[in-house]
Amino acid sequence: MSEAPLDLHVIARAPFALYYDGAASAVSAANRIGPFDILPGHADFLTMLTAGTITIETNNEPVTIDAKNGLVTVRDNEVLLFVNI
Repeated sequence: MSEAPLDLHVIARAPFALYYDGAASAVSAANRIGPFDILPGHADFLTMLTAGTITIETNNEPVTIDAKNGLVTVRDNEVLLFVNI
């Protein structure tokens, strides 16, 4: 089984912590409409996050973040997550 390409660059941070900075194949989170996924090639996007688990898929173990709230923006395959703000 081949590994998924890592075409996203993800930076996930809180005011005083850096949770992740690196390559990923997908990011899963939720906003007030419901759960969503960010995949390579995603349209420019900005949304407020609701409480829940954010999952960042890497070639190693998935990175999970328990977030109370946050903001995510996507542009040119770069995903910026600001959580617990």
